[in-house]
Amino acid sequence: MSKHNLFAALRAAFPKDLDSLAIETDDGLQYSWRDLDRATAMMANLLQSLDLEPGARIAVQVDKSVEAAMLYLATLRAGYVFLPLNTAYQSAEIEYFVGNAEPAVVVCSTRNFGWVSPIAFKAGARAVFTLNEDRTGSLLERAVHMRDTHTVAQKGPDDLAAILYTSGTTGRSKGAMLSHDNLLSNAVVLKSYWGWEKGDVLIHALPIFHVHGLFVALHGALINGSPMRWVSKFDPKTVVRLLPRATVFMGVPTLYVRLLAEPALTRQACAGMRLFISGSAPLLIETFREWQERTGHTILERYGMSETAMLTSNPYLASQGPRRGGTVGFPLPGVGVRVHDETGRELPAGEIGGIEVRGPNVFKGYWRMPEKTREEFTADGWFKTGDVGMIDAQGYVTIVGRSKDLIISGGYNVYPAEIEGYINEMPGVAESAVVGVPHPDFGEVGVAVVTAKPGASLKAEQILASLKARLANFKIPKHCAVVSELPRNTMGKVQKNLLRDQYKGLFQS
Repeated sequence: MSKHNLFAALRAAFPKDLDSLAIETDDGLQYSWRDLDRATAMMANLLQSLDLEPGARIAVQVDKSVEAAMLYLATLRAGYVFLPLNTAYQSAEIEYFVGNAEPAVVVCSTRNFGWVSPIAFKAGARAVFTLNEDRTGSLLERAVHMRDTHTVAQKGPDDLAAILYTSGTTGRSKGAMLSHDNLLSNAVVLKSYWGWEKGDVLIHALPIFHVHGLFVALHGALINGSPMRWVSKFDPKTVVRLLPRATVFMGVPTLYVRLLAEPALTRQACAGMRLFISGSAPLLIETFREWQERTGHTILERYGMSETAMLTSNPYLASQGPRRGGTVGFPLPGVGVRVHDETGRELPAGEIGGIEVRGPNVFKGYWRMPEKTREEFTADGWFKTGDVGMIDAQGYVTIVGRSKDLIISGGYNVYPAEIEGYINEMPGVAESAVVGVPHPDFGEVGVAVVTAKPGASLKAEQILASLKARLANFKIPKHCAVVSELPRNTMGKVQKNLLRDQYKGLFQS
């Protein structure tokens, strides 16, 4: 049964030479594969010494560190459920998550212990430990006294491995329950599909409280036995310096934009790189093209969710087709993707509708929300992603936006991504976001919020006039605002809910 434990599969992929390098940090610390094995054993033994219930949750809100990654692996190893929490969350948010998940153990940074511990104990936590990015804290102080060998806990394929809370932009956050098999099946598919090979080295520059950094990047390196260059906080100069010593990089679009601002990013710097992957937010076609010109590499875009891990990917191999900017590629092997309209009818190629998915990577449901879980699955077992998009005749999937972002203006469906695409191509425009706000005549109309490139001067009326020459009148935003920056979450996604709130009174009498 331990073969179903995700940790067992990752551990089986460690290289034979356990004393070889597994992780090197940006400040020069080196960890061997043996270090990973011993440290995760000690942490697992510590957790099991607390005599926790089967399926106990371990909630973790700490800064990125190798030890934090080890704690995740130790939680899997001991058979418990890992609950990562964004480091930006404040007390009211933590109170909700901890109250909802009722973790047996909470791990936080020392600076937050004073306010986190009362919340944790009130919710019934057995223990609260501290862990800091400089390898200090009570978790390590306790773990160092534990045995450095450990028998991996037996788990079934459907047993929970992690709970990831969604961003909660449309109400209370929901805890997506991911099983050992959900995560392992996805890691195995991506290892093959992205051509992971002997000698690969990953630059890990993402946070580890999210699918992208915790599952896609970390699992990808571990299940291939590949070493990682560990970047605790993203710094473009550091990443460019590491490129000649690595082969794979995963980032969100904002990281690629910041890297392109570095003069040292050249074809020569990227000569040894095999693959650049982007996800978690839409990549501007301008960034996609500029990266090609500067580095000689074509970024591979993919699509996934907290509830599903990865679903689609542009091809790695040229024989499978080109990597097409603005698309998220094909459904991964074993994953089903379809597009339906509001009536449940499956739409033909090229038509826009709601994206539904199924596969071994799709989650088991929302934590303690059986009714919400039933709502989000179709009668025949497909998960309704809440994303809107289309599949073209060649099979490429394009995401148009979230269903909640759809604007229904005067009875017509308006897709913000289409309008944003036109605005983003205009001279001097850095980026745009189009949101729907209430309107007394049309029910809802679009508002375009636009940022300028450095040194450029934009006029709102000229942007709208240019759109009128290219789009149907019902699609034209009724207002345009030029701002210095767009609000984003920690993974680089534009927070359209904040923009909707900001402009919702614009047309109210």
